[in-house]
Amino acid sequence: MTEFEPVIGLEIHVQLASHTKLFCACPNGVSEDTKPNTAVCPICLGHPGVMPVLTEGALELAVRAGLAMNCQTNKYSSFSRKHYFYPDLPKGYQITQYDEPINGAGYIEITYGPKDNLQKKRIGIHHAHLEEDAAKSSHEAEYSLVDYNRAGDPLLEIVSMPDMRSPDEAYAYLTEIKRLMRWVGASNCDMEKGELRVDVNISLRPKGQEQFGTRAEIKNLNSFKGVRDALIYEINRQTEILNNGGKVKQETRQWDKVELVTKPMRSKEDALDYRYFPEPDLPPVILQDDWLKHVQEEMPELPASKEARFMKAGLSAYDAGVLTSSREISTYFEEVTKSGKVSLKTASNWIQTDLLGLLHAEKKEIEDSPIPAAKLAELLELTESGKINRKQAREVFEEIYKNGGNPAKIVEKRGMVQVSDEGQLEEWAKAAIAANPKAVADYQKGNKAAIGALVGGVMKLSKGKANPRVISQLLGKLLG
Repeated sequence: MTEFEPVIGLEIHVQLASHTKLFCACPNGVSEDTKPNTAVCPICLGHPGVMPVLTEGALELAVRAGLAMNCQTNKYSSFSRKHYFYPDLPKGYQITQYDEPINGAGYIEITYGPKDNLQKKRIGIHHAHLEEDAAKSSHEAEYSLVDYNRAGDPLLEIVSMPDMRSPDEAYAYLTEIKRLMRWVGASNCDMEKGELRVDVNISLRPKGQEQFGTRAEIKNLNSFKGVRDALIYEINRQTEILNNGGKVKQETRQWDKVELVTKPMRSKEDALDYRYFPEPDLPPVILQDDWLKHVQEEMPELPASKEARFMKAGLSAYDAGVLTSSREISTYFEEVTKSGKVSLKTASNWIQTDLLGLLHAEKKEIEDSPIPAAKLAELLELTESGKINRKQAREVFEEIYKNGGNPAKIVEKRGMVQVSDEGQLEEWAKAAIAANPKAVADYQKGNKAAIGALVGGVMKLSKGKANPRVISQLLGKLLG
């Protein structure tokens, strides 16, 4: 049997987060609760004689998105008409960018694989162009309904190069695109609201062969898991066809998330089928140098740069990746550590293990954290300075998470402040040594773990107010 290599490319549609639609003043991204066919006007409904006008907000977000993906910003771009007839297109055509897109070639870096063996790879971006969305169709048993509220919403279609070779790489690529779009504010990428949709192109070729095989396209996948599962199924389907001497048909398929299979929809269209021609009602888009410079200067520090900075400061690649998984998490982390009194590793551990763990269990984001960054910083400073221990800090953390409050006042109210008087600490240490002769003998014979029993004795005598780390050092000194 021949061993085949997958060749995968993705076309991602992200809904840009502008206030209005792409060519009119109707609101963009209305909620599911909005009454159908009310967020519309003659322009987005395609009435005769109307004139579309490009929304500057959507244009700026498209440029920001391109800059985040290292794309060449084209100072000259234009719109075309793409013709196909379907109830979700009120005009009978879609206004889109064809051969002159706003964003040219670019690339992103993906990270994938297990925590202890992370792999990096560069995936090329062919281009990213602006276009208007279609309406939403709902198909019932005996009829279909069309809601035009979404018609005209601004989309950025990101077309990758066929550089991915596995479902895991495709999953990592999607994750990175989502992170970048949200990071620069280009899109919220809420897949449940249809703000990120994916078309998959997949073909197989014998390993070592340069020429691509015949590809199939899988349309309108709306979850990352769905993309991964559809790719796994399609790789198995095409492998079986080729190993049995058959030929893969070039066609468009759909993913059935109930049966977990892809099914044929139609034969694959080519550009000629859409009868593209220049949009007569819209002039070319010409970006002025000062406008483009302003957009570039307003760009935030990108996640790859922050990741590298965090790693240079001593964090692992995995920790740096988690802390830059969203712009909000990275900002929270930097707020906690900005005083310089909390180590990066300590802050990283508390945020990842304690805070994000609780937030994820409650399906909340870091922005919804009941513990502001300043309060977590204050709590960790109390811990780092030795005023309270890790167990006590955990108690205070849980109190603030549930009920709010000030860390220092909670520590004081609960009588948690650890004793730092050297005379008192030494008195407790000597008492613990006298009460535990066996532990002393074991320690002096070379069993260093035996000191734990002595530390426990001091903690009992001090009612938890002694610093275990300081006590451990003091006991070691007293025992020689």
